Formats: sequence, structure tokens, C-alpha cells
Amino acid sequence: MATKRNVRPSANGQAPARSEFNPDYTQVKRDLTRIGILAGSFFAILIVLSFFLK
Repeated sequence: MATKRNVRPSANGQAPARSEFNPDYTQVKRDLTRIGILAGSFFAILIVLSFFLK
């Protein structure tokens, strides 16, 4: 069970500084770029094939 932390304001009345959440999304960007390129190329292939099959 999670416990609550007691956070007291500092002497000047402000809340203590929190550490920033800084995730690394380089792999996600690379995967999304790959998916976009594949999807675009598949659509282009389908459009080209539609002209030949008519």
C-alpha cells in the first residue's frame, strides 16, 4: 500500500522544488516515422495499382 509523504513548505513559504519528469522518446519517434513511411508507401502503391487494374 502506498504511503503519503509529509511535505512541509520551506521557510520562505514556497513548496519544495520537484524533480522534472524528462522521458526519452527517441525510439518512439523513430518507430512512428517508420510507420508513417510504410503507410505512405503502401497508399502510393495502392494508388498506382488502381490505375493499372482499371
